[in-house]
Amino acid sequence: MSDSYVLYGAKGSGSAAVEAALVLGNLPHRVVEAATWLPESKVEELRAVNPLQQIPTLVLPGGSVLTESAAILIHLGLSLPTGLLLPADAAHRAQVLRGLVYIPANCYSAISIMDYPERWTDQADEVSLEAVRTGTRKRLHRHWEIFADTFTQRPFLGGEAPGALDLLASVVSRWGGTRKHLQANRPAFFEQLRRIDAHPSLAPVFARHWDA
Repeated sequence: MSDSYVLYGAKGSGSAAVEAALVLGNLPHRVVEAATWLPESKVEELRAVNPLQQIPTLVLPGGSVLTESAAILIHLGLSLPTGLLLPADAAHRAQVLRGLVYIPANCYSAISIMDYPERWTDQADEVSLEAVRTGTRKRLHRHWEIFADTFTQRPFLGGEAPGALDLLASVVSRWGGTRKHLQANRPAFFEQLRRIDAHPSLAPVFARHWDA
């Protein structure tokens, strides 16, 4: 069995948060490009470890498989030294765990509806599909406003250094026009996201995913 992690992901996808966590934890890993929308990628290799072909999918040293971004980040946070990805303080850690579940449940999920509105309505005409996209985008942005008002830890959501919640927030907030909305409506939180993006350990990872 390998002593290295294998991360299945794709550029600009949610796998960026897991990749950043592996980098912060100084964990040996390799990244395999595999996504259903990238037919030349290692989709069949991904299917062999995750029949749903979801990314991120993380194969742990020893061969066991983890899926779901929040579950992966929580597992890594519990495996690494206390305070690196998850706060050492129990009360703060509880709120970070809350945030790690909040983002997939309320924000990440909305992106799927915006990307595939035909799955959520019996009306196949473009006017109806656009109505689904527009309504979902408004809900997405409202969920991020609530997140910004609820999770107010500074300078980072993880405390004095970025942690698991910072990574997931940085990545998922890049989709659906969220950053532009937050810049106008929650400017302090928008600047916090930019601070996460620019952290010296994280900036190279995010640059590989978003050319910035």
